[in-house]
Amino acid sequence: MPASKRNEASPEAASAAPATGSIEADNTAPTGAGNRMAPGSATIIALLMVSTFVVMVNELLLGVALPTLIADLAVTPTAGQWLTTGYLLTLAVLIPATGFVMRRFTIRELFLGSMTLFFLGTVVAAVAPGFEALLAARIIQAVGTAVFVPLLITTTMRLVPVSRRGQMMALVTAVTAVPPAIGPAISALVLSQLSWRWLFIMMLPLVVAALVLGAVKMRNLAVPERVSLDLVSLLLSALGFGGLVFGLASIGESVSGHAPVSPVIPILIGVIGVATFVCRQIRVQKRREPFLDMRIFRFRSYVTPAVVITFVAMNGFGVVLLLPLVLTSVLKLDTLQVGLFLAPGGVMLAVVSALGGPVYDRVGPRPLAIPGSIVWTGCIWFLTTIDQDTSVWRVLAVYLVLSGTQALMWGPMTTTALSSLPAELYTHGAAAFTTIQQLAGAAGGAVLISAYTIGAGSSHAGPLTLAESTSAGRTAFTVAGLLAFGACLGTFFVKRPRITAIGS
Repeated sequence: MPASKRNEASPEAASAAPATGSIEADNTAPTGAGNRMAPGSATIIALLMVSTFVVMVNELLLGVALPTLIADLAVTPTAGQWLTTGYLLTLAVLIPATGFVMRRFTIRELFLGSMTLFFLGTVVAAVAPGFEALLAARIIQAVGTAVFVPLLITTTMRLVPVSRRGQMMALVTAVTAVPPAIGPAISALVLSQLSWRWLFIMMLPLVVAALVLGAVKMRNLAVPERVSLDLVSLLLSALGFGGLVFGLASIGESVSGHAPVSPVIPILIGVIGVATFVCRQIRVQKRREPFLDMRIFRFRSYVTPAVVITFVAMNGFGVVLLLPLVLTSVLKLDTLQVGLFLAPGGVMLAVVSALGGPVYDRVGPRPLAIPGSIVWTGCIWFLTTIDQDTSVWRVLAVYLVLSGTQALMWGPMTTTALSSLPAELYTHGAAAFTTIQQLAGAAGGAVLISAYTIGAGSSHAGPLTLAESTSAGRTAFTVAGLLAFGACLGTFFVKRPRITAIGS
C-alpha cells in the first residue's frame, strides 16, 4: 500500500487500529480507551508469553550441552556447533518473513501451527538416534519458534491500551531477555543428573499444555489479508540474513583456525543480499504491499531505540557466552556451579522489568535507560578486572546489577520503538526489531568469543593456562565495555514516542 497522507492520530486511535486485516465482530478487539483491555485479551497475551518463554529457553539449552553431545554422538566440535548455528540460521531466514505471515494468517492458526511444529521437533530431538536426526529436529523446532516473538510483541501492542503499554511490554521483553540467563543454568542442572535427551523430554508436557490451552482459549482477532508472497523477496531475505548469521557464527572458528570457509565470504554475500532485499522492498512498495515495509525506518523514534538495542543485544547474548568460560577457567567453577551462578541473573532481569514497566508509563524511557546504561557499562568494565583472586560473590553481585540495569534498557527501548509506529506497521516493526536482535546476538557472540580467542594469545592446542584465560577474559570484556559505551551514548538520543499516522 503506497504511503498516503493522513491526519495525525491520537494514541488511543493508534492503539485501537488493527495491525492486520479487519477486526472480527467477536468483541475481542481492543477499545483503546482507558486502562482496561478487551475481554479475553489478558488470557491471549499470557498464553503467548508462556509459550514464547518455553521456546526461547529451548533455543539456549544446547550451548552448555555441546561438549556432552559431541562426545555422545561422536562428532567433531565443528559439526556439533551446527546444533546451535543451524538453529540460529533458520531463525535468521524466517523471522523477516513473519511480518507477511502475521498478516496472511489468524493468530489462532499461527499459534497452533507453530506450536505443533515445535512439538514435533522436540519429540524427534528426544528420540534422535544420531547427529543428523538431532540437527533436523533442531531446524524443525526453529521453524516453529520463529514467529513467537514478533507475534507476542504485535499482539500486545494491539490489545494493550497506551496507558498500560510500558507495564505490559516490560513483561514481554523480560520473556525474551530472561532465557539467555536461565537457559544455560537449566541445561547445567539437567546434565548434572540426567542425559541430554531430558533437555527435550522436560519440554514436552509444557508444549502439550500450551497446545491444549491454545485450542481452547486462543481466538481469532483479525481477518487475514489477501496478500501474496513475494518469492524473490523471500529468497533475498534468506540469502542476506542467513549469510550474515552464518558468517558471524564462523568468526570464532576462523580465529582459532577451524572454520571450513572464511567468514568474510558469507558476510559479504549477506550484506549484498540484505541491500538487494531492501532495494526490492522500496521498489515493490510503489505497486503493492512489500514483504517487509521499509517505512518503519522513516521514524527516528523507532530507529534510535533499534540502534541502542543492537548494542544491548550484542552484550546481552555475548556476555552470557563469555562468563561461563571465565568462571570455569579463571575462578575454577564446575558446570553445575556455573549454572547456579547464572540463574539469579534471569530472576533479577524479570523483577526489574516488572517494576520498571509502570515507571515507564509515567515518565517515559530516558529516566530509566540513561542511568541504567551508565551503571550497566560500569559493571561490564568491572568484569575486565577478574583474576584468580577475585571473589565469586563479588562477581555474582556485579552480574546481578548488570542484569537488572540491562532490563532498564531492553524493555523501554522495545516499547518506545514499537509505540512510535502507526498500528498498521506493528507487524513489520516487530519483525524487523526481532531480526535486529537476532543478528545483534549472533554478532555479539562472534565478536566477544573472537576477542577471547585473540586475547588468549595461544597458538598451541589444548586447555589455556590460567594466565592465558585471564588475559582472554580481560580482552573480551574490554570489547564488551566499548560496545556498552555505544548503547550508553545512544540512550541520550531516545525520546518519548509520539504516536503518529503513517503519513505524518
